[in-house]
Amino acid sequence: MTEPTPTEALIALIAERSACVGVVGLGYVGLPLAAATARAGFKTIGFDIDPEKPPRLNRGQSYIDAVTDAELGKLIAEQRFTATDDFSRLADCDVIAICVPTPLTRQREPDLSYVEATVRNIALTLRAGQLIVLESTTYPGATREVVKPLLEQSGLRSGADFLLGFSPEREDPGNAEFETRSIPKVVAGDGPGAARAIEAFYSAAVDRVVPVSSLDVAEAVKITENVFRAVNIALVNELKMVFDRMGVDIWEVIEAAKTKPFGYMPFYPGPGLGGHCIPIDPFYLTWKSREFDIPTRFIELAGEINLTMPRYVVGRLEEALDRQLGKSLGSARVLIVGLAYKRNVADVRESPTFKLLELLEARGAEVNFHDPHVDVVPSTREHAPLAGRRSLSISAETLAAHDAVLISTDHDAVDYALIARHARLIVDTRNAFGRRGVAVANLVKA
Repeated sequence: MTEPTPTEALIALIAERSACVGVVGLGYVGLPLAAATARAGFKTIGFDIDPEKPPRLNRGQSYIDAVTDAELGKLIAEQRFTATDDFSRLADCDVIAICVPTPLTRQREPDLSYVEATVRNIALTLRAGQLIVLESTTYPGATREVVKPLLEQSGLRSGADFLLGFSPEREDPGNAEFETRSIPKVVAGDGPGAARAIEAFYSAAVDRVVPVSSLDVAEAVKITENVFRAVNIALVNELKMVFDRMGVDIWEVIEAAKTKPFGYMPFYPGPGLGGHCIPIDPFYLTWKSREFDIPTRFIELAGEINLTMPRYVVGRLEEALDRQLGKSLGSARVLIVGLAYKRNVADVRESPTFKLLELLEARGAEVNFHDPHVDVVPSTREHAPLAGRRSLSISAETLAAHDAVLISTDHDAVDYALIARHARLIVDTRNAFGRRGVAVANLVKA
């Protein structure tokens, strides 16, 4: 009887749900993926270098809204999920998904150090028949050019011994309409065997799989999705500045424009871009494009516009303080509402509020913040001096003690009516009051 190929053997394990799945990086992408594979019947091991995360997860305490404590506790009780910082256990896994950060350097170039460190760890225990999948967003060619050679330093070969694939994450923190299982999954493999294996694996965990022809195409799909959003947000941010000079409300314009049933999709301005994807991923493509002597002027211009928005907001605040209160920015007390980068989540990654805080304090303003989802500023690489600051509670006394309230993130769990009654000046970057129909006499849109 002929021995099964590595692909056939792995597909059989997947079909029987006897394959063990490892997920490296238990953040906003990795933990929901681990929960999805465990729900699908796979024994799942979550790996993270943060020594505090595995014990917390193993106690059934989730820190990601998409995975509840109750669901996590059930998966642990059924012995379908466990978390660890012992990377030697990667040897036990038949499928390993890499879900680690891919940030930018200070020079806005790709930082693949987390991916490279993870892949080197995997290579230490790599064995024949394993499927390694990169989910972290990167530039087209990175899986071939970076991940594959590092894995092959083990002496094993992609396609012949182990299988290699790429499947871009598509998580949207705070969006209750979609979960990992219901979001279509783009997949690609390094060769036909890997393509079959990765399609079989994700088909067991999500409702719809979308195979593409190559690793590079799959990587380009994710970049394209994020460039599309970054460029369109930059467009409405620029229109906001133009229309403001004309005395035209951009928010009213967008609401009317989106009634057109074809040829238009609404995007909304704000104080800057946040989250891991949109402020970062387009720069992976602009960096890679230099290798081919192709300028990415459109993408880079969009990036420039979005990066200038915090300074624009500070300028609008300074103008409003002077005109309405006769007060300088340097002598003002400012309360920023919203530290998280988007509505109704605790995710502060790349939040423009950090930049607003730093710009205002550099000008001499005294700044506090309120966020119903973030009690304390966490430790971050880019904004370490802000770590440990605590959210103030919203009250009439708190509002009266500040000269201006700056709405940076429009969480639903904020008492906007209370702010409207007691704030001396409100600068709203999200149309939070307009969308809720809260009338405010002393409001400036920015």
